[in-house]
Amino acid sequence: DVQLQASGGGLVQAGGSLRLSCTSIGFTFDNYNIGWFRQAPGKDREGVSCITRGDGTTYYTASVKGRFTISNDRAKNTVYLQMNSLKPEDTAVYYCAAIRGFGCTAMAEIYDYWGQGTLVTVSS
Repeated sequence: DVQLQASGGGLVQAGGSLRLSCTSIGFTFDNYNIGWFRQAPGKDREGVSCITRGDGTTYYTASVKGRFTISNDRAKNTVYLQMNSLKPEDTAVYYCAAIRGFGCTAMAEIYDYWGQGTLVTVSS
């Protein structure tokens, strides 16, 4: 029932790294911008990063800038989120989402397709 699949989450110590992967189910990423969101219990869903389909422009929320990197492997139809220097406050379920068009947005309600998420837990 989901159009995207996020994977790669797990348990990591503060300061460690994880790489999340997002793959499409039944469609290509060619016509979509891909965003990463996260949601901790009791918190709003937060936009983390996004990459445009047109020119590969990337966006990051301030709290992850310099630590996270989003990238797109078109041959594999996969978008990655490399997360370095992880902090306990990064703990959340991470979702990837796809939005049609040439731009990115942090407004979750605008996205067309969502994965089921992958849990990232960062211990202190």
